[in-house]
Amino acid sequence: METLDYDVAIVGTGLAGLRTAIEILRKDKGRLGVKVAVISKIYLMRSHSVSAEGGTSAVLYPEEGDSFELMAWDTIKGSDFLADQDAVWRFVHLATQEIRLIERWGVPWNRREDGRIEQRWFGGLSFPRATYAQDKTGFFEMRALYDTLLKYDNWDRFDENFVTSVVIENGQFKGFTAIDLRTGNFRYFRAKAGVIATGGAGQLYRITSMAASSTGDGYGIAYNAGLPLKDMEFVQFHPTGLVPRGLLITEAARGEGAYLINKDGERFMKRYAPSKMELAPRDIVSRAIMKEIMEGRGIYDEHSGLYHVWLDMRHLGKERIEEKLPFIREIGLKYLGIDIVDQPLPIRPTVHYNMGGIHTDIDGKVLMANGTPVRGLWAAGEAACVSIHGANRLGSNGTNDCLVYGYIVGNDVYNYIERERPQYPDQPRTALSAEEDRIFGRILGRESGGEDVYQLRNELKDTMERYVHVYRTGSELEKAVVKIKELKERYKNIRLTDRSRTFNYNLQHALELGFMLDIAHVIAQGALLRTESRGAHARLDYPNRDDEHWLKHTIALRSDGEPSFSYIPVRITMWKPVARVY
Repeated sequence: METLDYDVAIVGTGLAGLRTAIEILRKDKGRLGVKVAVISKIYLMRSHSVSAEGGTSAVLYPEEGDSFELMAWDTIKGSDFLADQDAVWRFVHLATQEIRLIERWGVPWNRREDGRIEQRWFGGLSFPRATYAQDKTGFFEMRALYDTLLKYDNWDRFDENFVTSVVIENGQFKGFTAIDLRTGNFRYFRAKAGVIATGGAGQLYRITSMAASSTGDGYGIAYNAGLPLKDMEFVQFHPTGLVPRGLLITEAARGEGAYLINKDGERFMKRYAPSKMELAPRDIVSRAIMKEIMEGRGIYDEHSGLYHVWLDMRHLGKERIEEKLPFIREIGLKYLGIDIVDQPLPIRPTVHYNMGGIHTDIDGKVLMANGTPVRGLWAAGEAACVSIHGANRLGSNGTNDCLVYGYIVGNDVYNYIERERPQYPDQPRTALSAEEDRIFGRILGRESGGEDVYQLRNELKDTMERYVHVYRTGSELEKAVVKIKELKERYKNIRLTDRSRTFNYNLQHALELGFMLDIAHVIAQGALLRTESRGAHARLDYPNRDDEHWLKHTIALRSDGEPSFSYIPVRITMWKPVARVY
């Protein structure tokens, strides 16, 4: 085992992870010599954040009618009133700061004719506040952050290092364990402070817009360490995933005026959100598409066996498409041979985002089961649940969450190190030995057993796709829980075909699958227990929102290998829940 000492260890190299690292280093300016490790199981610029396309919301033009109050209201209403309103209020104020800052760091925002930053409409917004760079916003934001990080010297990057656990003893963070995929060596990143910024878990599903790396590792290491997960039953389906695999067709298409039409050529959103039409929030549009399909107005795709509707951009014209949506045109041509200038795209809902995550306070400090913070541990971005997004995230409120909470967490981490002057923790030899034996002895070294990692993974994806989808019922969720429990038992008998150490992706996939099974269990069981419909959690057997019994956050803890559940109240400061109509 190799021990590497750092003041701060950050797991995840998307927008949240990079922004956190930058904030720590720019605050330090060499004064304390804070040393930062940036750790990722993939190459840094391949983090899923690069795939964000449409925009990043912020209040830029209050003189034209936008305001912090309006952005906060849109976010809270969009969340179906499950967001913590004090966190939302802070978030909307800091988003403007981040847009201006990353502009100076090099993001080439689209411009109005007068040279000011241009913004577009997104679903659920009362004002066109989605700031964008064509339809490649995430890529440009990532590039600007990476270029900025390169200006600092006191950090090291560890690409292709797969983090397997977070070490916590007596409420104190001590470090992360990891496998160096290039050598197979077991590593212990001992650190005074740690940040989990590992993104979501879209790979639980077969049809998803999330990258292959989005396997919920951060959720898994926290859950296995006895830390609570919050609101995991709320899984966002983006309405416009390209058939058959769910590749994202950005909401910016609808922001620029694209229509959704069924097999009869009808703009069906008039039945579901007459005032917003295609620009209703994602949960509402996703349910509308699935309702059209369920009621026989979808189009059958003989190649995939899936039903879909059409996303029509033909009326926008070639010039506007090339100026505002060039990447979407490229996707249509490359993947389906369809030119959106002349033909509509086949789309259906695709898993896109996890509203839930690691339970944190308003500063991103990771909380223990008793509600007190783990000393020295934070989470940011999609890995964390503050909660800003509640039961449904508005489009264009994901990238700014990563930026804002990268700033907040980075600032808080640095203040902790400056104020507390923590020392390197003692070596937790028992925990490290147990983790090394689990990976290299009980998984890689297992001689008996015949369960195949990829068979189990496929069965898990099929289970989630079939039973824990846009629409849910109690009977189907019960089937999901039973199946997931079966898969967890079978997982105990997996046997790897690759027994080597170097670049053993069979081992990585096995470890990922362990996390995925645990997280799927939390999602399905939490959804079964929540007997209402709220945001992205839509129960056909409980079709109404129930504020009397369910205006509360779900807290899930690992207990003897099973999730146990409790609930805490939503923090409501200004806006009381009302009927959510658009």
